[in-house]
Amino acid sequence: MRINAFADVSLRALMVLAAAPEGSLLTTQNIANAVETPYNHVSKAMAKLRGLGLIEVERGRTGGARLSPAGRLATVGQILRELNTRTDAADCVAPGGPCPLINECRLRAALARAREAFYSELDSVVVSELPHSAQMVPVFQMIGLRPGL
Repeated sequence: MRINAFADVSLRALMVLAAAPEGSLLTTQNIANAVETPYNHVSKAMAKLRGLGLIEVERGRTGGARLSPAGRLATVGQILRELNTRTDAADCVAPGGPCPLINECRLRAALARAREAFYSELDSVVVSELPHSAQMVPVFQMIGLRPGL
């Protein structure tokens, strides 16, 4: 199963925020640099994550973002259900119109069950537990942040 690019960027941003030293705030630019993704994409992801209550944002010159208490407990499965907006695993409804086999399609139903099984498997994976120092220290050094975790 494949997740969309928006969900991918959002999960990466959450991992960077989870690895940040306690009490620190990271700017959207810091996060964009850390995940090597354009600022505009990360900015949209951050807005959505804030709307979902997964991050907290402080405005101002010394502001930035951090994981919220809900964000620290969120699982990959929960987050993907919110962010992976594609409703069909196959192109049942394409720009040219719906597939002629769409009525009572067993494949469509099977793919929907498979997607939910995929998410269910990820319900035990807590995003804040994913990053580790061997992975994140070089990333933080690359963007000029204190590498201590």
